[in-house]
Amino acid sequence: MASVLSYESLVHAVAGAVGSMTAMTVFFPLDTARLRLQDFLEREQRIGNMVEPDTIVTAHVVDEKRKSKTTHMVLLEIIKEEGLLAPYRGWFPVISSLCCSNFVYFYTFNSLKAVWVKGQHSTTGKDLVVGFVAGVVNVLLTTPLWVVNTRLKLQGAKFRNEDIVPTNYNGIIDAFHQIIRDEGILALWNGTFPSLLLVFNPAIQFMFYEGLKRQLLKKRMKLSSVDVFIIGAIAKAIATTVTYPLQTVQSILRFGHHRLNPENRTLGSLRNILYLLHQRVRRFGIMGLYKGLEAKLLQTALTAALMFLVYEKLTAATFTVMGLKSALKR
Repeated sequence: MASVLSYESLVHAVAGAVGSMTAMTVFFPLDTARLRLQDFLEREQRIGNMVEPDTIVTAHVVDEKRKSKTTHMVLLEIIKEEGLLAPYRGWFPVISSLCCSNFVYFYTFNSLKAVWVKGQHSTTGKDLVVGFVAGVVNVLLTTPLWVVNTRLKLQGAKFRNEDIVPTNYNGIIDAFHQIIRDEGILALWNGTFPSLLLVFNPAIQFMFYEGLKRQLLKKRMKLSSVDVFIIGAIAKAIATTVTYPLQTVQSILRFGHHRLNPENRTLGSLRNILYLLHQRVRRFGIMGLYKGLEAKLLQTALTAALMFLVYEKLTAATFTVMGLKSALKR
């Protein structure tokens, strides 16, 4: 219990939250471009017996009629059509969600690791298991925040797909209120199932990051800023590539504002996820599962690299002041 409620875990959690907020702010426009490139909501299609009878699902990703297909061209198009600050639309709810999410994840990850490892050297297998458990805790606690920030981030965007239903929220609190009132409280957990599958993303990321860090520390006493930046980028690039198709489905379910039947049933079962993946392959081929990956890799790898750099430096500085062991030497 002392390890779970320790100052060390709190330092890791705060440093992780600050690092993620800093990195996301710097590279936020890339995430905006990625969300548009993903082609988030296509034509309505009937699932039939895949889900409840008569349920109509608008499937697969944001704006399929957009002509621009590269990150920089999409950003230029967004600025031209929607204004200079449009790439930062939805920044505050994303940062708020990210702060809470990373605080929970880093706190849980480092607390569980402290309990399990107990001063010994960790292993790749332990890092993966701890990362997975931390991810499950994080998903269950923070999914409502991510549902709301996805809605707010896309609000006001000029889509070329006439099937997307516009929303009108006046901030985070109003979005929570409207979603609960119109769709029910469970709508706040839309996309939870693929999110639970996606806990492998941070688990894989931390497994590779911690593993690469241990290998480098065998050859030198301390990691440089460049070392941290590079291994952070590599770890995130691997995790993103492996889990990207599920991230596409997650975005669809989180947005949730499809033209459904009046019952508006919540999506998210394994059958629906497989159906959405199958439909994307049928319409765009196997590479359709990776549409927008260029923007996603660019954004996530750079963001993760900067996040880990800020995280490691902040924890190292704090531990030095507190007289504790440096985070870079774990």
